[in-house]
Amino acid sequence: MASNAHGEPGSAQHIVRLVSSGAASSRADLVRELGLAPSTVSLRVQELVAAGVLTESGEGASRGGRRPRLLRVRAQGGIALAADLGSHHARLGAVDLDGTVRDTADLPHDITAGPESAVDWLCERVTELAARERAAGRTVRALGVAFPGPVRPGEGRVLSPSRMPGWHRYPLRDVLAERLGLPVTVENDATMMAVGEHSVARPDLDHMVVVKAGRGIGSGVIASGRPHDGANGSAGDISHVRVEEAGERPCSCGNIGCLETVASGAALIRELGRQGVEVATTGELLQLVADGDPLATTLVRTAGRHIGTVLSVVVNFFNPQAVALGGVLATAEPLVAAVRGVLYERCLPVATADLEITTTVTGPDAGLLGAGLTALRRHLPTSPLAAQGFAASAEAPAATDAKDHPSATPVQEESAPA
Repeated sequence: MASNAHGEPGSAQHIVRLVSSGAASSRADLVRELGLAPSTVSLRVQELVAAGVLTESGEGASRGGRRPRLLRVRAQGGIALAADLGSHHARLGAVDLDGTVRDTADLPHDITAGPESAVDWLCERVTELAARERAAGRTVRALGVAFPGPVRPGEGRVLSPSRMPGWHRYPLRDVLAERLGLPVTVENDATMMAVGEHSVARPDLDHMVVVKAGRGIGSGVIASGRPHDGANGSAGDISHVRVEEAGERPCSCGNIGCLETVASGAALIRELGRQGVEVATTGELLQLVADGDPLATTLVRTAGRHIGTVLSVVVNFFNPQAVALGGVLATAEPLVAAVRGVLYERCLPVATADLEITTTVTGPDAGLLGAGLTALRRHLPTSPLAAQGFAASAEAPAATDAKDHPSATPVQEESAPA
């Protein structure tokens, strides 16, 4: 199995991504896409079929010669548990290889209290979800976590998250793998939102930016069809770009004048409070906007202009095909309209000529999809022996990923994959 998080060319991850996106529907398509020998492609496809990840049946349209058999991702080929963490809430669910999300739940939890209590809480919730999935006859292959802060690529270690004392350098992936006895991936939440939106809704795009606008602000970057993490996992962190209108406002990162201090949901709630309007959540803020409250609407529209100002630099520099706005604040039309207006106003015409500026199609499930699909693709079994390892009880889960998680210990019998 390829160790690269996103799948080396020709790896199991790459093949499944091509099939699930519709880019390849037969072995012949894979040969053309991958540039590998037919015998090599055939062997890898056979391994994935034997592992229960792909199915091959029926006949496609002939392009001359024999009609090819059609490849599809097998919906019953296993699921990943997924957790999209926010600073004060979490969304959990299960994700199939074909991009189906099921059994979702939104739960309140404050991870700013520190990693120990957060891990205890998350492990309890994940164990409950795993039990329900296994009772329904599904094979649990891995856990994917979207974390609201920088994560070092390939390590699953949290780095310098704002507003979260005690989390710096915390080895979240390894701790969860040891506690749960499952392969685990941990990635930045905005990046996972971008992966989810790209994989399910926009696989034809090579370059896009997905903005997560909620209590905080972040963005995920897809470059050449793959997520771009940067050297230390902080690529796309627009939250701490300085904007002139923020003046000398102190930011949780230790600097002053960051975008977060004037455009995040938390900043807007604080500003409403200063002007005598008390709201506790971004949901209450958005209800004011929906009701036509002039102060809330003005604040949200101004926040959109601030976000658009920072994104205009990103669009000119990166030249994406699409900018998709997600997160709870993106449900406010005044914010979306303001972002769109500033981008057309400030960006080079060549950068916006074919630029799509829209909201996410996958909505609140984008982060779950990204985390779940990343975990599934990274931990695909690529042989019948590996498939048996994933499906076996008790001792198998930790053993299937010993190279990546040497500290993982066996799960108890009642929590082993069915």
